[in-house]
Amino acid sequence: MQRRIIQIDEEKCNGCGACATACHEGAIGIVNGKAKLLRDDYCDGIGDCLPTCPVDAISFVEREAAAYDEAAVLANKQKKQQGENLPCGCPGTHSRKIDRNETEEPQVSSIKQHSRLSQWPVQIKLVPANAPYFDGAKLLVAADCTAYAYAGFHEDFIKGHITLVGCPKLDNADYSEKLTEIIKNNDIKGVTVVRMEVPCCGGIENAAKVALKNSGKFIPWQVVTISTNGKILH
Repeated sequence: MQRRIIQIDEEKCNGCGACATACHEGAIGIVNGKAKLLRDDYCDGIGDCLPTCPVDAISFVEREAAAYDEAAVLANKQKKQQGENLPCGCPGTHSRKIDRNETEEPQVSSIKQHSRLSQWPVQIKLVPANAPYFDGAKLLVAADCTAYAYAGFHEDFIKGHITLVGCPKLDNADYSEKLTEIIKNNDIKGVTVVRMEVPCCGGIENAAKVALKNSGKFIPWQVVTISTNGKILH
């Protein structure tokens, strides 16, 4: 049938997950760091997700789509309540207990406990784009949670870098414009992005990639992903 349904622009999407949280029907999920309409028959065409998107990546279209299936939506909600699915389509909100083996070898390059932070502020939203410490800097763009999850964060990531942190989901922001300004107008020598494994963290990775592209510069960069139990995945 021809009906009104949402459409998501993946180029604009920053993966923050706000739309998935706002969608009470569970029609939207985060797949590979981007919001995705999972099932046409879960979308009621009302659009609670539209005003929550910070980058205007969601719009309405008229197209051929399966009819809204309220019974299927209710059944899916029951599964979520029973714990078979993660809440709000966002794995980042899934509660879990992490059991630690105190005898395991620590994944840390040094046991010395020294702060390696070399500048202030560190929040992407607060840092001045023309700060003098950006001259000749290696940039670390990190999701907030990474420093808590990974024990050797100061020694293995902050050391030797200018550090910028943020959470696109909590800040409800797209950092790409600010990062573009920093990279474009300063002599940045390299960029390391450190993110968590949860899909909503794809927003900070995507923002850095967009910034590198928009800056017009060819700069060495890498992405490191940390698991929720504090291991480097890749």
